[in-house]
Order: sequence, then C-alpha cells, then structure tokens
Amino acid sequence: EHRRDSREHMVQESRQDRELGTCPRESPSFHSHFTTLTITREPQSRHGAKDGAMGTGQGCASTSSGAATATTTALFEPSRDGQTPQVVVLVGAPGMGKTTMVRKVMVEWGEGTHHTQFDFVFCIDCKAIVLPMEASVADVVSQCCPGLRVPAGKILDDQKKILFIFDGFEALGFSLVQPKAELSSDPREVKPLELTLLSLLKKTVLPEASLLITTRPTALGSLRQCLKGEYYMEILGFSAARREEYFHRYFENPSKADMAFRFARGNEILYSLCVIPIMSWTLCTILEEELCGKKNLLECSRATTEMMMFYLSQLLKHRDRDRDNPQVLQQFLCQLCSLAAEGIWKHKVLFEEKEIKDCGLDQPGLLPFFLNERIPREGKDHGSVYAFTHLHLQEFFAAMFYVLDDDGEMVRSLGRLEKDVNKLLESYNKSRKDLNVTVRFLFGLVSQKSIEYMDKTIGCRISPRAREELLEWLQERHRGLSHPGQAQKVSEMDTFHFLFEMNEKGFAQSASAHFTDLDLQDTKLTLYDQMALSFCIQHWAGLGSVTLRGCSFHWLDPEAELDTSPGQVRCAEPPFSVPSRRLQWCRLSESCCAELAALLAEHPGLAHLELADSSLGDSGVHLLCEGLRTPGCRLRILR
Repeated sequence: EHRRDSREHMVQESRQDRELGTCPRESPSFHSHFTTLTITREPQSRHGAKDGAMGTGQGCASTSSGAATATTTALFEPSRDGQTPQVVVLVGAPGMGKTTMVRKVMVEWGEGTHHTQFDFVFCIDCKAIVLPMEASVADVVSQCCPGLRVPAGKILDDQKKILFIFDGFEALGFSLVQPKAELSSDPREVKPLELTLLSLLKKTVLPEASLLITTRPTALGSLRQCLKGEYYMEILGFSAARREEYFHRYFENPSKADMAFRFARGNEILYSLCVIPIMSWTLCTILEEELCGKKNLLECSRATTEMMMFYLSQLLKHRDRDRDNPQVLQQFLCQLCSLAAEGIWKHKVLFEEKEIKDCGLDQPGLLPFFLNERIPREGKDHGSVYAFTHLHLQEFFAAMFYVLDDDGEMVRSLGRLEKDVNKLLESYNKSRKDLNVTVRFLFGLVSQKSIEYMDKTIGCRISPRAREELLEWLQERHRGLSHPGQAQKVSEMDTFHFLFEMNEKGFAQSASAHFTDLDLQDTKLTLYDQMALSFCIQHWAGLGSVTLRGCSFHWLDPEAELDTSPGQVRCAEPPFSVPSRRLQWCRLSESCCAELAALLAEHPGLAHLELADSSLGDSGVHLLCEGLRTPGCRLRILR
C-alpha cells in the first residue's frame, strides 16, 4: 500500500513538464509519444578513457562506437563485468531529453512495468530547490511525496529499495567541496539543505540507496569530485530511424507525418539537426502550423534560419533572467559568435578552456546552453575543452558574428576576427565550399523578418548593412560565369538556396533582375531544392529560358537510387511562364507525361520544349499529345 501511494504521487508529479525538451502537447498516454534515444554507456574508471571525455555533443549519434539504442530499463542493468550500478549519471546537452527520460522512469515504475527493484522513487528537481534552508533527508522525502500516509523515517529503513533522482544537477549552484565532518550520516539529522543533498551524493547517508543523476556536460567535472563507483550514460539523440519514428509519434495523421518528415529529410541541415530531440520538436511544431493552413508543404516559406532562431529562443527561455540582463546576453552572444566564426575559419570544433575564459564566455548562467564540456583524461594536467552542441549550431553563430550590431565593442575588446562579409563570400566563391551553411545562414539572418524576430524575441540587434553586400556579390558572381555576348545566366544551385533562405520577394527580384537564363547540369533536386527553385522562379520577371541537363527530381528519400519508376523521379512544375524549357538527359519517365501535358495547357507562354534522352514510352507520348491539343498550348518547337 505504501508503495502504491508513492507511485500514485510520483506518476502525478511526472506528468508535469519541467525542462526544455519535454513535449508540451503530451497525450494521456506518455508512452505513445516517447521515442527511444541513442545512448552510450561507460563505467566509472573508464569514463573518458577512449577519446578524452564524454559530452562531445556534435550530434553524431550514429558514429560513436559505443553508442546503442537504449530504453530506460538499461539504466540499472548489469554491466559487462556483471556489476549492477548503484549510481548512474545521465549526461546530455540542453534539449537532448534528460528530463523526459526521468519522467519515463517514473511512469514505468508507477505502472509497475519496470524498475520494480525499488519500493520508493524520489525525484529531486534541482532547478526548483530554494536555498538557503535546513532539512533532513526525511524532510526531503516528505517534500517529494507530501501525500504519503507512511512516516518518511520508516521508508528509509530499507535503503536498497530506494532510488533518489537528481534531475538537473548543474542547477544546484552550491560548492561540492565540504569537510567530511560536516556531512550527515543520519537521515533524520537536520542540516543546511546543501549539506543534506551532498551527503546523499557522497553516500555518507543511506549508502546503499541508488542514485540517478541527470546533468549537462559542463557540470561533469565538479560532479565527478563527489561520486564513487558511478556509471556514465550519455544521450546522443535520435538515430536516423528514430527521427522518422518521432515525426510519426508527434503527428496523429500518418499522411501529415509522412509529408513533414519528407520535408525535413529533403533539407540536409534540418535533418542533421533533428538528431537533437528539442530540434525535432521545434521543427514538428512549426510544420504543424504550416500544415494547418495548407494541404502540402510545397508552399512552406519557413526557412532554416527561422527555425534556428525559434530554437534559440526556446533555449533562452530557461536562463536566469534576473542575472542575465539584455546587455549581458548581447555581449555574451557577440563573444560566442566570434569564437564560432574563428573556429569555422580554422576548421576547429574544439576549444580550450583558456580560449573560453579569454573570450569572457566562462559564465555558468549562459555557457551550458551553447557549449558542451569535455572532461580531460584522468591524470592529465590540461583543462577541459568545449564544443558546440552541433556543427550547424556553430555555423549559425558564425553567421551571426558578421551581422550582430555590437557598435564595434567586440572588435575593440577582443581584437580577433575582422567582420568582413566580402572576405567570407569571396573565400566561399573561390575555394572554401565548406562555408556554404554559414553563408546560407547569413542570408537568412538579414531578412527583415529575422531582424524583427531577433530584436523582439531574443533581444539582439541585427545590422542590415550586409544586405547590400550580399546583393552585389550575387549579381557579380554570375556575371563572371557568363561569357561576353551570351545571355546572362544563373547556373549555381546554391544561389537559389540563399535567396530562398532570405525569403523576400523584393530581394529575389533585385538579385535576378539582370539575368535571363537558368542553366543547371547533373543536379539531384531534392524536395527542398525544388521549393527553392519554385520560390525564385516565381519572382524572376526576366526569365526567358530554363535548361536542366541530367537533373533528377526526388520527392521521397533523397538518398534513394535514381531510377525511372513512378514516384521516384518526377517532373517539377513550378508556377511560371518561360518561353523556353530544356529538360535534357533528365531520364523523365512515362509517369511525368501527365504533368508535362498539364504544363503545356496551363502555360501559353511556353514556346520551346526539349525532352532529350527520356523514356516516355508510347502511352507517355499519347498523354503528351493530349496536352499539345489543348487550346491553351502555344508550343512552337518540341524536340
């Protein structure tokens, strides 16, 4: 009965959302929305022995040799040496799903399906503790379960049957270095709360009780000082299969889930970021809004940058607003962006502790939201190293470096990288194609929509000065690719990505004003590519000819093998009127002909169409002829 009382209370408690990464649209069935995460497991003495530390956090769930898809039941399973861990540390960056894992443990224990070796489970929310105050372990238990009908002292008699969960250890905020004589050994002894909690962690009180501790990587160094015999498990996020599963669990409608996942799968940046559970939730939340007003996502105008800004705003909701005023946040972001940009230029993703301090980033109230700490190997005298949670996040902040309005303060105080947008663009144009994502974010950040969002929601000022430089660069790079006397043409797919990222009609019109031809060769066009093309073509007033040689149109898995089966390769049909259109060596199949026929009927401005090296078949040609017979068709040349 006592066990049932505890379970009923804790299950009720577990339904409350308390940390970033939990799904706010939770249904009555928690399990129906829970998606299994990829987790690594290391024992105490070997923690960090292989690569220096845990918490690298580059979003590479599928690349870690020790990584495996695991459920909560694996937390206290015997290790390879047969030992059952008594202390488990669950490590993960913000938004990786640590609190969701805790809630899963609570629900399963409350239902009696798992973790039945424990009679009582007490969850201590480290973010909600108010210091200073005095309490005994018995008082902490009573506070966790105020509805229990059994005295807390009696519960604590059988230590082996108790699990204490410390959720969000990094938020405790008190010193872990205390004289052993000050610690408690009696669960009924009243002490300052920090000493009572430290006594539980160091096991001077209830030494046979089990502990589950969740923490961000930045707190691992201090945590390791007070634990013994602990096992570490790191949440690496969603594997490729689990990402798709998450989308289907989020959307109740299977067709919407398929459409949303196909949209994400077609955008390699977003798909890569979806390894982070909170980013998957962010994307699903935004796409759900889009699908409410549209039948499909081909009309979706939400750029990757916009989703990144929304993710950033969700992160910052959980910072200490009393301590971090807008000026402090602005200065911190300026310094963070400088570090990110310098790293991108030098192909650098790991940063020494000295670099963090020199940049003024050693602020515990902000740093853990953006950088993960890697703890050095035991016995080494060098400090910790840090990395951004994901490479694309570093690229996003690197782009912000060039557009954040800091009134020159950062340049004067740090003396680091020069804010030269043209240098970035020219380097990308000549040889540094690895800067593509940074440049794409640069375009997205200077849109009017982004400037307003960053100012209103995040409190950062974006300078619009870079807009003119970006416009001039786009116009000049394509002029250089066209031969004298020939039509001015655009032949780089990334141009359409950049314009689509900015998503401004006027800017797209200005950028394309001096060009008349679109010429792409040997390009696999994903759904995202086709959306970018469609947006740009709609706002390209002077477009006279479209030539696609050896291009394929993918609507399903962008990594699927190219073939001519229906649905695998389809003809794109962006809404535009262009006099000349060449679809050469695109291996168009019979299934495309109905759409081609419709295009002929609906676009009387189309006078020249080339379909070289296509497998249309007799029935496909019959369909094409039906389009040629329609009154709206004004085609003059068909090859």
